Amino acid sequence: MEKTNPPLMMNLSVVRHHFTKAAAQYDEAAVLQKLTAEELDQRLDLIKLDVRRVVDLGAGTGFLTEKLWERYPQALVSAVDLSHAMLSRARFRCKQKRDHQAWWSRWLSPSAKVCFIQANAYSLPFADASQDLVVTNFMLQWCDDLDAVLTQIRRVLRPEGLLMLSSLGPDTLKELRKAWVAVEGEAGHSRLSPFVDMHDLGDALVRAGFGQPVMDVERYTLTYAKPIDVIRDLKAIGATNAQQQRSRFLTGKNKFNRMLGEYEQSRKEGKIPATFEVVHGHAWAAQEVFKGPSRDKKGVVNITLDELQNQLKSRS
Repeated sequence: MEKTNPPLMMNLSVVRHHFTKAAAQYDEAAVLQKLTAEELDQRLDLIKLDVRRVVDLGAGTGFLTEKLWERYPQALVSAVDLSHAMLSRARFRCKQKRDHQAWWSRWLSPSAKVCFIQANAYSLPFADASQDLVVTNFMLQWCDDLDAVLTQIRRVLRPEGLLMLSSLGPDTLKELRKAWVAVEGEAGHSRLSPFVDMHDLGDALVRAGFGQPVMDVERYTLTYAKPIDVIRDLKAIGATNAQQQRSRFLTGKNKFNRMLGEYEQSRKEGKIPATFEVVHGHAWAAQEVFKGPSRDKKGVVNITLDELQNQLKSRS
């Protein structure tokens, strides 16, 4: 029997450690996270939904929590993150926002209540069907069991509730990945965490019981003066590899410098590029009608292409 390698798994304690360590300098380096939080918030302009309870899953230092707080002034906003240090930053951000409001504005205007909850996405501390909206910005890519996480989100959403997300796609950091592969061959792929593409993420949403998933992709290129600056920024935001089966050996200085030399070959117009593929999506907590093996076929008519063409001709 052919031996197969077990799937690479994320170590939650390592993920927590990385983001806890990065909390102090996270805001300074998280340029893309701020941008996608703003875009996710803008996409909510197009959604008509009565929101009384909303979860910011993987809240980090609260970029998106603050925006949800402003958007839904009568809602209970729950900021959930694996890292207590990140949540402390988010709490401070919201406190500053509140303190800067004029006293009469705080007294006259209703204000959303924000609570900060340390928890992981595999076991959300909310009752079934208790939330109207779940948003998550750059969290899903750190989850090795995507189906389990999406099932949890589907569980806590009320019927016709909404999940809105952004995540990293497989073209993310392709220049850095190429440099590692040039030095280490196929083993170089394990230097970076794997990211799920748009189609697989859409399929996972349907498997979890979501309906009408809408997905799209944007690509951003950040530029740096030197390859080492890319590595430093990734470390500053805690975006280091947390695969349990990654190599336990320290990278030798010579190998690391060779990788930087390979990365240097990607320089364009005097700058080092770092590509980020961002997958955006939303889906409703309602059974998908047209996709999935367990789809509800009520109201669905099977018709051949010839039959359809004949019907169209008869109507013309």
